[in-house]
Amino acid sequence: MTRSIPMVNGVDLSGIRNRNEARVAAQMAEVLQDDYQDYILDPLDIEDIYALALNLLPARYTQRGSIVLHKKPTDHEVRETIRDAADKVLQNPTRASGKE
Repeated sequence: MTRSIPMVNGVDLSGIRNRNEARVAAQMAEVLQDDYQDYILDPLDIEDIYALALNLLPARYTQRGSIVLHKKPTDHEVRETIRDAADKVLQNPTRASGKE
């Protein structure tokens, strides 16, 4: 999926990324398989878990030429955050009740 980020005052912002995105995505499949195999997760559940996990972790945005000063979360912290996000999503099935 290609993300289309509009330019702002002629500046291309598409190269700015949260370094946690790849780590969360890489560990989500394992966490969901190991800890949530009894649940039927639809695509929107997966997206909600991914987005919430990213929002719960400290942001680690980088851009070309930037210096990263923040300590990255450990793999254990990432997995725990994914579990926290999954638990919240599963406890709040707003789509099932028709609420948005």
